[in-house]
Amino acid sequence: MTSPAEQFATLEGPIAVVANDAGAANLLAAWLAEAGRDDCAACLSGPAVAIFARSCPQLPQLPLAELIAQSRTLISGTGWSSDLEHGARILARSASCRSIAVIDHWTDYRQRFSRAGIEVLPEAIWVADADAADLARVVFPGMSVQQLANAYLGLQVAAVSKTELPEAARVHNVLYVLEPIREDWGLLPRPGEFLALDFFADKLTALGFSDGMSLRLRPHPSDPPGKYDDWIAAHPQLQTELDASPTLEGALAWAGTVAGCQTYAMVVALAAGRRVVSTIPPGMPPCVLPQSGILRLAHLAA
Repeated sequence: MTSPAEQFATLEGPIAVVANDAGAANLLAAWLAEAGRDDCAACLSGPAVAIFARSCPQLPQLPLAELIAQSRTLISGTGWSSDLEHGARILARSASCRSIAVIDHWTDYRQRFSRAGIEVLPEAIWVADADAADLARVVFPGMSVQQLANAYLGLQVAAVSKTELPEAARVHNVLYVLEPIREDWGLLPRPGEFLALDFFADKLTALGFSDGMSLRLRPHPSDPPGKYDDWIAAHPQLQTELDASPTLEGALAWAGTVAGCQTYAMVVALAAGRRVVSTIPPGMPPCVLPQSGILRLAHLAA
């Protein structure tokens, strides 16, 4: 494992940073802020715009083609919600620009690099933990895989500790961190994220909650507005509200328990000392998060 400063020092500049989805953007922004390189510019979209505005407000931004044309190294995210990062890797290949991709999770490694049947792999992969590094080396044998210290996770945990409620004040507070389920769960009557949410609501007693619980749903950055309004209205007994915290650390500072399927926010919650529960229902692919401290509701409710 190397520090961001050490890893960035090995890169030929100028450096292009391209990101859309929140996962890789969070890692990249924290690494870039720590690295201190002054020859970087970016092309950003989606949740990455606000993330970089907080962490790297002075980072210049350029149109994608102009950015790649003037850069010697590309560092891109590997999200699902946009073709921006994939397009950047295509341009980098044709421009002889070295391509590095950041993988922020533990699922669908190969699929991240394909759009419409066209696969464009980077020359190197960066990850932030040993499990992700091991998996990447299996999926991409012979490719350079580097594990960088997780600067984002450290910043998040420190921010939670500064503003968190006393433990007694948050013991009945439950934060549900949502995410679109893109894995193949078979032929389902509803999207997987709603089936998991239903399972959670049905099995609250297995978590020790019968009454007095305060529940907040925190939508994923890629979720459209209003996605969960009907579900909240259909469960009035839970008195659920949408989480309005502008940052994840603010949401975690309120919570005693954090539930969800397998989003990275659960990893942050565990590192911040919260009880964390995966709500993936029985019969579905198991939670891929490798952290042993994450409880499985399917086991608790069995």
